[in-house]
Amino acid sequence: MPDRSEIDALIEMMARLPGLGPRSARRTVLHLIRKRELQLKPLAELMTKVASTARECLNCGNVGTAEICPICADERRANGQICVVEDVGDLWAMERGGSFKGRYHVLGGTLSALDRVGPEELRIPQLVARVDSEAVTEVILALNATVDGQTTAHYIADQLESRVALTSLAQGVPIGGELDYLDDGTITAALNARRKL
Repeated sequence: MPDRSEIDALIEMMARLPGLGPRSARRTVLHLIRKRELQLKPLAELMTKVASTARECLNCGNVGTAEICPICADERRANGQICVVEDVGDLWAMERGGSFKGRYHVLGGTLSALDRVGPEELRIPQLVARVDSEAVTEVILALNATVDGQTTAHYIADQLESRVALTSLAQGVPIGGELDYLDDGTITAALNARRKL
């Protein structure tokens, strides 16, 4: 049985994970300890394995276990489209939808003057190089509808102007959404992106 200080250190480490606070981390650690043979040991083994094998795709920035991820390696996905996302979680969300059949480019964040994040800290130069070297016909900017996300989208659009067709995801009322529950920005975006029936 681990020393109590090791358990406290584990709880403290777990509490740093997104979505877990101190209470949730404590409950999670206690649950894992109670189920150590079924869950804690296999989890520890998997974490050790992932820690030694996980890497970023050299082409797009996705996370996997090979130098080139399965999406970039799949020739069927070389359809001329690159979908630009902020982080790997966004890429995985797009893949869950199953609608996009092209390739991705993970920026690793957004431009932010306050946090001193410029184009060189992100994977923007690599995106420009991919557009120049691959047979890219369209770049889809799938960045979050935040000030930093839109600033980044405008910067990328300036860098790629006249090199490739640029599009962005539609914004507005989600399927099943009720106007009364939407924020002002979403309603404005939906009104501005209206289309003829």
